Order: sequence, then C-alpha cells, then structure tokens
Amino acid sequence: MRNKMIDLHNHLFCQLERLSDEDLKGDKLEEELKRSDAISKISQNIIKNADVCLKAERLKYDGLIKETPAMLENKNA
Repeated sequence: MRNKMIDLHNHLFCQLERLSDEDLKGDKLEEELKRSDAISKISQNIIKNADVCLKAERLKYDGLIKETPAMLENKNA
C-alpha cells in the first residue's frame, strides 16, 4: 500500500461532500453516516500513527536517538 497523507485528506473531503448531499435521505443517509463513522475512526488511527513517526524523526533530528526505530522505518519511501 502506497497511500500518502494527502490521499487521506482527499478521502475525508470526498466523504464530507457525500454527507453534504441534501438529496441523501433515509436508509441511504444512515448507510453514509455509518461509512463516515468507520472512515473517521480509521483516519484517527492513521493520524496517530503518523504522529508517532513524526515524533521519532524529531528525536533523531534533535540527536536524542541515533536511528529511527526499525518498526517505524519505511524502506519503500
């Protein structure tokens, strides 16, 4: 998987646009609300993970750690 944070940003705005559809009513609206809730929860986890990676890079930059922990490295980037 090669998604970037900008992809998450775009997905979130697309979901917001779907929820803004005034013609969305009843079961379709309920379905979209459930989808939005799931997307929101997953997005929060992705953002928390990115924050951990950013903090590790800051520690490395500040000289407080020598190397990025292996579990946070991205060899494909």
